[in-house]
Amino acid sequence: MPLEVVAGLNVAPGDVVLDCTAGRGGHAALLATAAGEDGTIVLCDLDPGNLEFAAERVQTTGPIQVKPFQGSFARVPRDLRAEGLLANAVLADLGFASTQIDDASRGFSFMREGPLDMRMDPTRGMTAADILASSDERELTRIIGEYGEEPLARRIARNVVRQRADEPILTTADLAGLVRDAYGQRAASSRLHPATRTFQALRIAVNDEFGALDGLLRQIMEAAEAIGADRPTWLADGARVAFLTFHSLEDRRVKRAFVELDRRGLGSQPARMPILPSETEIATNSRSRSAKLRVALVGGQSGRI
Repeated sequence: MPLEVVAGLNVAPGDVVLDCTAGRGGHAALLATAAGEDGTIVLCDLDPGNLEFAAERVQTTGPIQVKPFQGSFARVPRDLRAEGLLANAVLADLGFASTQIDDASRGFSFMREGPLDMRMDPTRGMTAADILASSDERELTRIIGEYGEEPLARRIARNVVRQRADEPILTTADLAGLVRDAYGQRAASSRLHPATRTFQALRIAVNDEFGALDGLLRQIMEAAEAIGADRPTWLADGARVAFLTFHSLEDRRVKRAFVELDRRGLGSQPARMPILPSETEIATNSRSRSAKLRVALVGGQSGRI
């Protein structure tokens, strides 16, 4: 939803723009054009390869200052304070790059056989295979049920525990087969591929996606409080923040945080309802079908509205 993101963030020449999830730099390049040569683009991504690609792509838009930070976006507010920067616009696109899902060696997709990895940063942390090997049945049921909203979580977890007693579960095909077996005859009539929710749940757990999202939302709230009290922070008064979510568990968190900003008089929402992709975009990019864009204004008493 590039046009909707650009319109929602309303970037002006000279602005400091934070892209929390740079990916391949598509959104950042558009925002850099709006910020112009006097602007600053701060890029963050867990994936070091994508971050490098995005930084190079943004730099080709012109002589804008580009500051890349590799790691969790929950840590970027601290980095901005250390640099003495105030962000005028913040984007968090919570999807993941097509290069990740299309690369079988990353293990994100049940459609391509590969190792069960799923790490956004492939250099550190536990893999999905590690979680399947080390978690007990109760914890696996919680992960798959809570993060994937999978109604058959207990049955899938039981299949995992039974299978790993004989041999480790190491590939995407291994896991997809276990999930399909748990579905039994339901697999043929399921609207989604039976493994969709389980793979989503493991990806979220591997990358602590909800921990990072909750951390960023909390720091936005704290920045809004600081703006109201005229204390130093990392967001400019009147900053716009935009979240692009792809499933209900993410959108729910963002919606609650924005409602709380509004309720406490620390910010506002230009629109109460999320912005959805157009039929044209869905036709050209089917992965955008579930996208929801929410935008909020932080402070705004003396900032640009």
